Amino acid sequence: MGHRHGEGRARPRRARPASRCRRSQAAAMALSGVRVLELAGLAPAPLCGMILADFGARVVRVDRLPHAGAPTDVQGRGKRSLALDLKRPQGAAALRRLCRGADVLIEPFRHVQKVVCHSFGEVKQEKKLEKTRKNPKVSFPLGVMEKLGLGPEVLLQENPGLIYARLTGFGQTGKYAKTAGHDINYLALSGVLSKLGRKDENPYAPINLLADFAGGGVMCAMGIVIALYERSTSGRGQIIDASMVEGVAYLSSFLWKSENMGIWSRPRGENLLDSGAPFYEIYRTSDGKFMAVGAIEPQFYNQFIKGLGLDSKELPDQLSISDWPEMKKKFASIFAQKTQAEWYSIFDGTDACVTPVLSLNDVALNQHNKQRSSFIKNDQGEISPRPAPVLSRTPAVPSCNRDPFVGEHTEEILLEYGFTKQEIAKLHSDKVIGFSKPKANL
Repeated sequence: MGHRHGEGRARPRRARPASRCRRSQAAAMALSGVRVLELAGLAPAPLCGMILADFGARVVRVDRLPHAGAPTDVQGRGKRSLALDLKRPQGAAALRRLCRGADVLIEPFRHVQKVVCHSFGEVKQEKKLEKTRKNPKVSFPLGVMEKLGLGPEVLLQENPGLIYARLTGFGQTGKYAKTAGHDINYLALSGVLSKLGRKDENPYAPINLLADFAGGGVMCAMGIVIALYERSTSGRGQIIDASMVEGVAYLSSFLWKSENMGIWSRPRGENLLDSGAPFYEIYRTSDGKFMAVGAIEPQFYNQFIKGLGLDSKELPDQLSISDWPEMKKKFASIFAQKTQAEWYSIFDGTDACVTPVLSLNDVALNQHNKQRSSFIKNDQGEISPRPAPVLSRTPAVPSCNRDPFVGEHTEEILLEYGFTKQEIAKLHSDKVIGFSKPKANL
């Protein structure tokens, strides 16, 4: 016998935005107890760190000096900040010491052509590593971290259980390992960009979600969790080479696996799922908003046609490709006659696979999203997505505190990792570390 509404459903109550921010529940989270050091970088690495923090890891963002103060990482949820000058020998030594007590290091630096050394010690270390690099038995490339004496061969020797995650666009090896790039470049080299875009138009690069965040941040987080799981058996850490090119290509495996199915047999923009079909398209409404249509299967397509007020018997066959352009025009003219709210009312509750295209301002107000508490508010009133997926027994409990200021937790973190107050005072007086205390709101 089914439950009546509200019976036996304590979990959805816990999912409300206000209650999902209780960090007191952190002990019950899946990654509770995992210590992560995230070297401050651009968007993909911060997302990786935020995912781990959302699911319970204690993530320390290692920020650069002298940029102490306002946060630049908009994905700093649940993290703490330590401001450290890695270009100084004392700063590199401090990070090396921190890594002895960490489980994960997230490193976002590509191999640059030239790194300026700031001390004799670094020059000496560079010569030593250059000699090591020529040894064919050693496969570690010479990069920023190696030149600071913080390469994986050093840190893993001191902490064999460390997961050393290297997240870059082109990966640690290959022709482009030292080359600068952005999401659009990684997407292009992966082959995926060639599939994106409308008919008779150039390939279209969407917002930098695919390569940077999905192929980079998410794939790297998955690699870290996989490595942590393997370590539970072997007791050994390892190096993760997370390339955004390879990450987004792997994410898009369906494109390769479906080549022989005929789904992509026509030119870009003329296929079933790339804006070629009139029943898999976005249409403008009379109030300038949009509706998304995904009525692929015949039973869904029939409901879609019915919602439009048309008779399927008077229309060409759904899969008559030659008729698709005219059908698009017909559907577009019909959608343009009503507002988004009116179309939403017509298709709501049906299996026509027609939904409103919601703005970021509206998405948290949608009834379905509200019922699932899919979006949360932090203590500044800012709305963001709830961590996904939802685990039944050890769900993520994201912090609702504001993102940390650069250097806000420097002293607290160093004490936690075994530094004495005297050592911290010396590092501060030498301007190797930075503090930044937020001002109280009076």
